[in-house]
Amino acid sequence: MESGGPAADPESGEHFLYFAYGSNLLKERLQLKNPSAEFFCVAKLQGFKVDFGNYKGVTSTSWHGGVATIVESRGDEVWGVVWKMHVKNISSLDKQEGVETGTYIPIQIDVYSQEGKALNCRCYQMKDYVPAAPSPQYKKVICKGARQNGLPSEYQRKLEEIETNHYKGPVQVIQEIEAATSEPL
Repeated sequence: MESGGPAADPESGEHFLYFAYGSNLLKERLQLKNPSAEFFCVAKLQGFKVDFGNYKGVTSTSWHGGVATIVESRGDEVWGVVWKMHVKNISSLDKQEGVETGTYIPIQIDVYSQEGKALNCRCYQMKDYVPAAPSPQYKKVICKGARQNGLPSEYQRKLEEIETNHYKGPVQVIQEIEAATSEPL
């Protein structure tokens, strides 16, 4: 794992691979600000687990609860989606992930496709966070994305079991997704 530039797509220097494990599992969420994103494959990150928290203890105003990050955890694995994206979307993806505010940092990781192929991908990790439960709405987006992309059923069950903070108010990102798709989430 290292900080650095985008993972180059071997087919073309105009694209990079991005590993999503949180709300960007859901295609409609990712494509709100990153229209070039195309499904590449389902993959796993070994030696990590998903955790939820608030950057520097401040609750996310977008999601009204903890947001996902990855932390090293021997013997664990995180399943997610590898998206192929055009390099022109790096800045919009960084902005969505809060790189400019320091919420997340971009990192390069190796993930493995279901066929066992190693892929070097851009990913994001929150370093300075206080653990906190996600909102039900955030969890719903993650679980819907996991179903949409066929993540392993055992991992989907694990996501469904995540405890939430029971927030009942509106979530702007959900409203944006519903407006863009003309469908309720």
